[in-house]
Amino acid sequence: MFSFKKFHFSYECLENSLSFSRTLLVGLAALLPFYGVHAADAFNSTKPVERFEHWQKRQQEIHQVLENSQELSSVKLLFVGDSITDFWLLDDNPWVLGQKYGRKIWIQSFAKKGSENFAFNIGISGDRLEHVLHRILPKSKGGLGQLDSPQLDPEYMIVMLGINNSWAVEQPVAESIYQGVLANIRALHALKPKARIVLQSLLPTNDAAKNKEIVLIVNQRLKSLVIDPDFSKFTEFLDLYPDFTDAKGQQVSSFFTDGLHPNDAGYKVWRDHLLEFLTHSRAARANHNR
Repeated sequence: MFSFKKFHFSYECLENSLSFSRTLLVGLAALLPFYGVHAADAFNSTKPVERFEHWQKRQQEIHQVLENSQELSSVKLLFVGDSITDFWLLDDNPWVLGQKYGRKIWIQSFAKKGSENFAFNIGISGDRLEHVLHRILPKSKGGLGQLDSPQLDPEYMIVMLGINNSWAVEQPVAESIYQGVLANIRALHALKPKARIVLQSLLPTNDAAKNKEIVLIVNQRLKSLVIDPDFSKFTEFLDLYPDFTDAKGQQVSSFFTDGLHPNDAGYKVWRDHLLEFLTHSRAARANHNR
Protein backbone atom coordinates (compact mmCIF):
# COMPACT_ATOMS: atom_id res chain seq x y z
CA MET A 1 0.00 0.00 0.00
CA PHE A 2 1.27 3.47 -0.88
CA SER A 3 2.49 5.45 2.14
CA PHE A 4 2.46 9.22 1.85
CA LYS A 5 4.67 9.53 4.95
CA LYS A 6 7.32 7.23 3.46
CA PHE A 7 7.12 9.05 0.15
CA HIS A 8 7.45 12.41 1.86
CA PHE A 9 10.42 11.18 3.88
CA SER A 10 12.16 9.82 0.74
CA TYR A 11 11.50 12.98 -1.20
CA GLU A 12 12.81 15.10 1.67
CA CYS A 13 16.01 12.98 1.84
CA LEU A 14 16.49 13.31 -1.92
CA GLU A 15 16.00 17.07 -1.83
CA ASN A 16 18.44 17.42 1.06
CA SER A 17 20.99 15.33 -0.84
CA LEU A 18 20.60 17.42 -3.99
CA SER A 19 20.84 20.61 -1.96
CA PHE A 20 24.09 19.40 -0.39
CA SER A 21 25.48 18.46 -3.82
CA ARG A 22 24.66 21.87 -5.23
CA THR A 23 26.29 23.56 -2.25
CA LEU A 24 29.39 21.40 -2.65
CA LEU A 25 29.68 22.15 -6.38
CA VAL A 26 29.25 25.88 -5.80
CA GLY A 27 31.92 25.74 -3.13
CA LEU A 28 34.36 23.86 -5.36
CA ALA A 29 33.72 26.27 -8.23
CA ALA A 30 34.50 29.16 -5.91
CA LEU A 31 37.84 27.58 -5.01
CA LEU A 32 38.94 26.99 -8.62
CA PRO A 33 40.06 30.60 -9.31
CA PHE A 34 41.98 30.56 -6.03
CA TYR A 35 44.08 27.69 -7.40
CA GLY A 36 44.44 29.32 -10.83
CA VAL A 37 41.85 27.11 -12.48
CA HIS A 38 38.77 28.42 -14.25
CA ALA A 39 35.75 26.25 -14.99
CA ALA A 40 35.85 27.18 -18.70
CA ASP A 41 39.41 25.91 -19.01
CA ALA A 42 38.18 22.35 -18.59
CA PHE A 43 36.46 22.40 -21.99
CA ASN A 44 38.14 21.98 -25.36
CA SER A 45 35.31 24.08 -26.76
CA THR A 46 36.84 27.18 -25.16
CA LYS A 47 40.25 26.82 -26.84
CA PRO A 48 41.16 27.70 -30.43
CA VAL A 49 42.19 24.57 -32.35
CA GLU A 50 42.91 24.27 -36.06
CA ARG A 51 40.69 21.71 -37.77
CA PHE A 52 42.56 18.51 -38.55
CA GLU A 53 40.39 15.78 -39.99
CA HIS A 54 40.89 12.08 -39.36
CA TRP A 55 41.78 11.40 -42.99
CA GLN A 56 44.54 14.00 -42.84
CA LYS A 57 45.92 12.39 -39.70
CA ARG A 58 45.89 8.96 -41.32
CA GLN A 59 47.54 10.21 -44.50
CA GLN A 60 50.27 11.81 -42.41
CA GLU A 61 50.76 8.59 -40.40
CA ILE A 62 51.08 6.49 -43.55
CA HIS A 63 53.67 8.82 -45.05
CA GLN A 64 55.68 8.85 -41.83
CA VAL A 65 55.86 5.05 -41.90
CA LEU A 66 56.84 5.04 -45.57
CA GLU A 67 59.57 7.63 -45.05
CA ASN A 68 61.05 6.47 -41.75
CA SER A 69 60.16 2.84 -41.09
CA GLN A 70 62.85 0.20 -41.11
CA GLU A 71 60.12 -2.45 -41.03
CA LEU A 72 58.72 -2.13 -44.56
CA SER A 73 60.68 -5.13 -45.80
CA SER A 74 59.05 -7.24 -43.04
CA VAL A 75 55.50 -6.45 -44.17
CA LYS A 76 53.70 -9.56 -45.37
CA LEU A 77 50.17 -8.15 -45.65
CA LEU A 78 49.27 -4.75 -47.07
CA PHE A 79 45.70 -3.71 -46.20
CA VAL A 80 44.16 -1.35 -48.75
CA GLY A 81 40.77 0.30 -48.27
CA ASP A 82 38.60 2.99 -46.73
CA SER A 83 37.23 3.47 -43.19
CA ILE A 84 36.25 -0.18 -42.80
CA THR A 85 39.92 -1.08 -43.27
CA ASP A 86 41.19 2.02 -41.44
CA PHE A 87 39.21 1.25 -38.28
CA TRP A 88 41.14 -1.95 -37.67
CA LEU A 89 43.56 0.50 -36.03
CA LEU A 90 41.04 2.23 -33.73
CA ASP A 91 40.05 0.97 -30.30
CA ASP A 92 37.45 3.34 -28.85
CA ASN A 93 35.22 5.05 -31.36
CA PRO A 94 36.41 8.70 -31.20
CA TRP A 95 33.02 9.97 -32.36
CA VAL A 96 30.58 7.80 -30.37
CA LEU A 97 31.16 6.84 -26.72
CA GLY A 98 30.93 3.18 -25.78
CA GLN A 99 31.74 1.69 -29.19
CA LYS A 100 34.81 -0.37 -30.01
CA TYR A 101 36.57 -1.01 -33.28
CA GLY A 102 39.29 -3.52 -34.18
CA ARG A 103 42.58 -2.38 -32.64
CA LYS A 104 42.89 -5.15 -30.04
CA ILE A 105 42.27 -7.78 -32.70
CA TRP A 106 44.73 -6.10 -35.05
CA ILE A 107 47.45 -6.15 -32.40
CA GLN A 108 46.75 -9.81 -31.64
CA SER A 109 47.03 -10.92 -35.25
CA PHE A 110 48.81 -8.42 -37.49
CA ALA A 111 51.22 -6.33 -35.43
CA LYS A 112 54.01 -8.81 -34.63
CA LYS A 113 57.11 -8.04 -36.66
CA GLY A 114 58.64 -11.16 -38.15
CA SER A 115 55.36 -13.10 -38.22
CA GLU A 116 53.85 -14.37 -41.45
CA ASN A 117 50.94 -11.95 -41.00
CA PHE A 118 52.82 -8.79 -40.04
CA ALA A 119 50.78 -6.06 -41.72
CA PHE A 120 50.79 -2.44 -42.83
CA ASN A 121 47.40 -0.73 -43.08
CA ILE A 122 46.93 2.10 -45.59
CA GLY A 123 43.14 2.36 -45.26
CA ILE A 124 41.81 5.91 -44.90
CA SER A 125 38.33 6.79 -43.72
CA GLY A 126 36.14 8.50 -46.29
CA ASP A 127 38.16 7.48 -49.33
CA ARG A 128 36.27 6.70 -52.49
CA LEU A 129 37.71 4.48 -55.21
CA GLU A 130 39.23 7.44 -57.03
CA HIS A 131 40.95 8.64 -53.85
CA VAL A 132 42.60 5.28 -53.19
CA LEU A 133 43.71 5.17 -56.83
CA HIS A 134 45.32 8.59 -56.41
CA ARG A 135 47.14 7.53 -53.27
CA ILE A 136 48.66 4.36 -54.73
CA LEU A 137 49.66 5.79 -58.11
CA PRO A 138 53.39 6.64 -58.33
CA LYS A 139 54.52 10.17 -57.62
CA SER A 140 55.99 10.19 -61.12
CA LYS A 141 52.44 9.89 -62.47
CA GLY A 142 50.90 12.51 -60.18
CA GLY A 143 49.83 10.22 -57.33
CA LEU A 144 50.93 10.13 -53.69
CA GLY A 145 53.22 7.18 -54.32
CA GLN A 146 52.22 5.16 -51.26
CA LEU A 147 53.46 1.99 -52.96
CA ASP A 148 56.61 3.52 -54.44
CA SER A 149 59.05 2.15 -51.88
CA PRO A 150 60.92 -0.92 -53.16
CA GLN A 151 61.30 -2.05 -49.53
CA LEU A 152 57.53 -2.53 -49.38
CA ASP A 153 57.17 -5.95 -50.97
CA PRO A 154 54.13 -7.70 -49.44
CA GLU A 155 53.18 -11.31 -49.94
CA TYR A 156 49.49 -10.39 -50.07
CA MET A 157 47.51 -7.21 -50.60
CA ILE A 158 44.23 -7.37 -48.67
CA VAL A 159 41.71 -5.21 -50.53
CA MET A 160 38.17 -4.02 -49.71
CA LEU A 161 36.96 -1.06 -51.75
CA GLY A 162 33.89 0.59 -53.14
CA ILE A 163 31.13 1.10 -50.59
CA ASN A 164 31.76 4.87 -50.31
CA ASN A 165 30.93 5.19 -54.00
CA SER A 166 27.38 4.10 -53.18
CA TRP A 167 26.85 7.70 -52.02
CA ALA A 168 27.13 10.69 -54.40
CA VAL A 169 26.76 8.07 -57.07
CA GLU A 170 27.54 7.77 -60.74
CA GLN A 171 24.98 5.90 -62.80
CA PRO A 172 24.75 2.98 -63.13
CA VAL A 173 26.04 2.67 -59.57
CA ALA A 174 27.12 -0.97 -59.51
CA GLU A 175 28.98 -0.58 -62.78
CA SER A 176 30.78 2.53 -61.53
CA ILE A 177 31.91 0.72 -58.37
CA TYR A 178 32.99 -2.37 -60.28
CA GLN A 179 35.03 -0.38 -62.78
CA GLY A 180 36.65 1.60 -59.95
CA VAL A 181 37.65 -1.58 -58.12
CA LEU A 182 38.98 -2.95 -61.39
CA ALA A 183 41.14 0.16 -61.93
CA ASN A 184 42.57 -0.16 -58.43
CA ILE A 185 43.31 -3.89 -58.83
CA ARG A 186 45.15 -3.25 -62.07
CA ALA A 187 47.16 -0.44 -60.48
CA LEU A 188 48.04 -2.52 -57.40
CA HIS A 189 49.22 -5.42 -59.52
CA ALA A 190 51.27 -3.17 -61.79
CA LEU A 191 53.01 -1.65 -58.76
CA LYS A 192 53.57 -4.87 -56.77
CA PRO A 193 53.42 -7.67 -59.35
CA LYS A 194 54.80 -10.38 -57.03
CA ALA A 195 52.04 -9.90 -54.44
CA ARG A 196 48.80 -11.87 -54.53
CA ILE A 197 45.67 -9.78 -54.18
CA VAL A 198 42.94 -10.95 -51.80
CA LEU A 199 39.92 -9.17 -53.22
CA GLN A 200 37.27 -9.10 -50.50
CA SER A 201 33.56 -8.70 -50.98
CA LEU A 202 31.73 -5.62 -49.79
CA LEU A 203 30.11 -6.12 -46.39
CA PRO A 204 26.31 -5.91 -46.03
CA THR A 205 24.86 -2.58 -44.97
CA ASN A 206 21.73 -2.06 -42.87
CA ASP A 207 19.95 -0.87 -46.02
CA ALA A 208 18.29 -3.93 -47.59
CA ALA A 209 17.59 -2.11 -50.84
CA LYS A 210 21.22 -1.01 -51.20
CA ASN A 211 22.38 -4.56 -50.54
CA LYS A 212 20.09 -5.95 -53.23
CA GLU A 213 20.58 -3.25 -55.86
CA ILE A 214 24.29 -2.52 -55.38
CA VAL A 215 26.28 -4.58 -52.88
CA LEU A 216 25.28 -8.07 -54.00
CA ILE A 217 25.60 -7.13 -57.67
CA VAL A 218 29.11 -5.76 -57.15
CA ASN A 219 30.11 -8.80 -55.11
CA GLN A 220 28.95 -11.17 -57.82
CA ARG A 221 30.94 -9.27 -60.43
CA LEU A 222 34.04 -9.31 -58.25
CA LYS A 223 33.65 -13.03 -57.69
CA SER A 224 33.48 -13.56 -61.44
CA LEU A 225 36.50 -11.33 -61.98
CA VAL A 226 38.93 -13.69 -60.26
CA ILE A 227 37.95 -16.48 -62.67
CA ASP A 228 39.07 -14.34 -65.60
CA PRO A 229 42.44 -15.63 -66.87
CA ASP A 230 43.81 -12.07 -66.82
CA PHE A 231 43.28 -11.90 -63.05
CA SER A 232 43.19 -15.46 -61.73
CA LYS A 233 46.98 -15.73 -61.70
CA PHE A 234 47.34 -13.07 -59.02
CA THR A 235 43.87 -12.50 -57.52
CA GLU A 236 41.74 -14.50 -55.07
CA PHE A 237 38.23 -13.70 -53.87
CA LEU A 238 37.24 -13.75 -50.20
CA ASP A 239 33.46 -13.58 -49.75
CA LEU A 240 32.82 -12.10 -46.30
CA TYR A 241 29.19 -11.18 -46.96
CA PRO A 242 27.65 -14.44 -45.64
CA ASP A 243 29.58 -14.14 -42.36
CA PHE A 244 27.82 -10.87 -41.61
CA THR A 245 24.25 -11.86 -42.52
CA ASP A 246 21.64 -14.04 -40.82
CA ALA A 247 19.52 -16.88 -42.23
CA LYS A 248 17.24 -14.31 -43.90
CA GLY A 249 20.14 -12.54 -45.58
CA GLN A 250 19.87 -9.49 -43.35
CA GLN A 251 22.84 -7.75 -41.77
CA VAL A 252 23.73 -9.06 -38.29
CA SER A 253 23.47 -5.76 -36.44
CA SER A 254 25.45 -7.00 -33.43
CA PHE A 255 28.58 -7.06 -35.63
CA PHE A 256 28.33 -3.36 -36.53
CA THR A 257 28.53 0.01 -34.80
CA ASP A 258 26.31 2.01 -37.14
CA GLY A 259 25.03 -0.28 -39.85
CA LEU A 260 28.20 0.10 -41.95
CA HIS A 261 31.37 -0.20 -39.85
CA PRO A 262 32.16 -3.39 -37.93
CA ASN A 263 32.57 -3.27 -34.18
CA ASP A 264 35.14 -5.34 -32.30
CA ALA A 265 32.97 -8.46 -32.63
CA GLY A 266 32.70 -7.86 -36.38
CA TYR A 267 36.44 -7.38 -36.76
CA LYS A 268 36.97 -10.67 -34.97
CA VAL A 269 34.71 -12.45 -37.46
CA TRP A 270 36.61 -10.81 -40.32
CA ARG A 271 40.00 -11.68 -38.80
CA ASP A 272 39.08 -15.32 -38.26
CA HIS A 273 37.84 -15.79 -41.83
CA LEU A 274 40.79 -13.93 -43.34
CA LEU A 275 43.42 -15.92 -41.42
CA GLU A 276 41.74 -19.19 -42.38
CA PHE A 277 41.67 -18.04 -46.00
CA LEU A 278 45.37 -17.14 -45.95
CA THR A 279 46.29 -20.50 -44.43
CA HIS A 280 44.52 -22.33 -47.27
CA SER A 281 45.98 -19.99 -49.89
CA ARG A 282 49.53 -20.52 -48.68
CA ALA A 283 49.06 -24.29 -48.53
CA ALA A 284 47.67 -24.37 -52.07
CA ARG A 285 50.55 -22.28 -53.38
CA ALA A 286 53.09 -24.49 -51.62
CA ASN A 287 51.57 -27.63 -53.15
CA HIS A 288 51.47 -25.99 -56.58
CA ASN A 289 55.18 -25.11 -56.37
CA ARG A 290 56.34 -28.61 -55.44
